[in-house]
Amino acid sequence: MSDGFLTCEALLKEAVETIGGDSPRLDAELLLARVTRWSRTVFRAWPEREVDIEAAARFRVLVEQRSAGQPIAYLLGEQEFWSLPLLVNPSTLIPRPDTECLVEAVLMLELPQNASVLDLGTGTGAIALALASERPGWRVSACDAVPEAVALATENAARLGLPVTVRQSDWFADLPVAFFDLIISNPPYIAGNDVHLGQGDVRFEPESALVAGDDGLDDIRRITAEAQRWLTAGGWLILEHGYGQGEAVRQLFIGAGFTGVETGQDYGRRDRFTLGRKHHAER
Repeated sequence: MSDGFLTCEALLKEAVETIGGDSPRLDAELLLARVTRWSRTVFRAWPEREVDIEAAARFRVLVEQRSAGQPIAYLLGEQEFWSLPLLVNPSTLIPRPDTECLVEAVLMLELPQNASVLDLGTGTGAIALALASERPGWRVSACDAVPEAVALATENAARLGLPVTVRQSDWFADLPVAFFDLIISNPPYIAGNDVHLGQGDVRFEPESALVAGDDGLDDIRRITAEAQRWLTAGGWLILEHGYGQGEAVRQLFIGAGFTGVETGQDYGRRDRFTLGRKHHAER
């Protein structure tokens, strides 16, 4: 080891002890790769490779932040969703793997080749961009009430070269009048007194993207009540929700006049989303 330098392995060992938790080695490698811009395979093939003082200092700052609970996605500034590398920041929810179940469900629906699609509360743009990547013929748009989220989703669309239009709007409130074949959303659905708000990554995520009233259903009530007049005849609405909310959300869909209402499960076989269709005879 040269004066003033530490090896990759020495830094990683130190970081693993500091971070703790479920996956400290993975977190440490991801953070060191971020600082050095080296592939993680470098750390395994050449553990004795030296890291300069400045890079080591930046790495240790990130390690301390991670040990304090900061989400790894925020520290890296990036999260993968549907194999798409998305920029993330604390103004938006971090995309979760279980939300990919909504994308899978949509790709199985009967939709026109030139379907018009709206992603409400898009955050990073994850859902909209995933759908645009799979269905180039679809006209995909998205909105979010938070200006920083709109900017982030717009930047992600530009980086990925996907033609998704992003607007600022509080759900439907500020959108130009239009009809959509599909409206999709991962809205806030956590109750304000939920103990999980004080645990894990959600401690650092924006409350506006998580909490929806006393029972977690305020935003879902609003969307289901308003969506019908924005859908084409036979158009679909699909919403993510909590694993214990399936029955309540189905009743909201049915009460709003949707037909064929069903609840789908996530990768852990828990209720995760509900979908329904506007009656063909309506417009």
